[in-house]
Amino acid sequence: MLKKVIKVTKTNEAPLDPRRWWALAVVLSATFMALLDSFIVNVAIPSIQSDLQASASDIQFILAGYTLAYAVLLITGSRLGDMFGRKRLFLSGMLGFVIASALCGMASSAMYLILFRVLQGVTAAAMMPQVLAMIQVSFPENEKAKAIGLYGATIGIATVSGQLLGGYLISQNLLDLGWRSVFLVNVPIGVIALLAGIPLLQESRNPAARRLDLTGALILTASLLALAFPLVQGREAGWPTWSFILLACFPICLTLFIIYERKLLENGKSPLLAPSLFRDRSFSLGISLILVFYAIASALFFTLAVMLQQGFGYSALTSGLTYLPLGIGFFLASLASPKLVGKFGPAVLLAGAVITAVGIGYTLEIVHHDGGHLVWNALWPSLFIIGVGQGTCAAPLIGTILSKVRQENIGAASGVLTTTTQLSTALGVCFVGIFFYRALDISDLPDAHARYAHAFTVALEFVLILSAIYAFLLIFLMKAGQRRQPERAVRTSEQRG
Repeated sequence: MLKKVIKVTKTNEAPLDPRRWWALAVVLSATFMALLDSFIVNVAIPSIQSDLQASASDIQFILAGYTLAYAVLLITGSRLGDMFGRKRLFLSGMLGFVIASALCGMASSAMYLILFRVLQGVTAAAMMPQVLAMIQVSFPENEKAKAIGLYGATIGIATVSGQLLGGYLISQNLLDLGWRSVFLVNVPIGVIALLAGIPLLQESRNPAARRLDLTGALILTASLLALAFPLVQGREAGWPTWSFILLACFPICLTLFIIYERKLLENGKSPLLAPSLFRDRSFSLGISLILVFYAIASALFFTLAVMLQQGFGYSALTSGLTYLPLGIGFFLASLASPKLVGKFGPAVLLAGAVITAVGIGYTLEIVHHDGGHLVWNALWPSLFIIGVGQGTCAAPLIGTILSKVRQENIGAASGVLTTTTQLSTALGVCFVGIFFYRALDISDLPDAHARYAHAFTVALEFVLILSAIYAFLLIFLMKAGQRRQPERAVRTSEQRG
């Protein structure tokens, strides 16, 4: 009888939405579009440059405008979702993203394309932080792992398919659209998701989020911009003085933000980010892990694409096909990893890190052995292994981090995680680029293919070091989780008593 009463009580407190899996499909379509847009434009650059007479500086801002606006506004977007409703912000962001994508596809000059790319980033920042928050509040504990697993699989598909889909659209020149198709492809997907989301998504918000901390939002935006802008633009500009000045401003602005947020909390007001969010050692370690994990992926993807296209002269479509086994491995492992974690615990994350390192080492051996005679599909076996390793880690890592967060902080935590993902992508490209291009410049090999292959092996050595750091941090996260188990057991026994 007691069990029946408890079951009814739980159901009354948190009724499950019978359409939650359809709603998940809607928010995952947004995840796919937003991440795809970070990669798909790369393959269209030559066509854009030719058609719009864009300068090298224009091209840099076409690529960076989206990333910068997206990265620096994500946390503010999550706060607005907490305040005004996550469904409302998600649908508004989706509508804006569709409009911005259509405008990009119709841009008549490089200046307009830059402007519309920034608008895409702003609307994506309103849309994307709501995804993880809605997953957390819409699914019960026994379903969250599966839902986040599908979220992780979507990330992998979007990341890997960017070049493949972009290369296909450009090569086929569908409806004689040329480069414009890489933006216009978002319109039908977004419209369908928007129309489906209106009846399917349920509204949720954080009652404690009473107002927007505008001053805190401005300070944090300035902090993130001081970090993101030089990371995205510094290498292309040759690391001028202003890039180092901005990087030096980042810790200063961030310190001011932390002090200001603490003052707000002491005065009983609502800060943009609750300082308590970062007091949890597991969450702080998790953020560090996210930084390293996505830096590994971005460093590998960037240098592999440069080697294949610039060094070996492969087309964008062929380069995209090279990533196909990685995407398949990532997708399959992302679907399987929630069950594996449920059975074997967080040790699965460490196994994924080891598999990733093995795949990177195998790739390094193939490129080192074949050198300038490397054929693109020779990398398929090792890239599949990397995909399996990363897919084993991606979704469980996000789920593990969010499981430690209080419900009232879930929106802010989702914004922090998504922001960290974007910044780590820029960090990975920035640092691996230093090693890759340095090795390329000092190489005395006579053949261009061999020089690029050598530079790629140097980049892979850097990625291997990142993989070791990732495994090391994972061990600390697992130990932090083990220390919390006795505390939870004590609290549970006290509540029952």
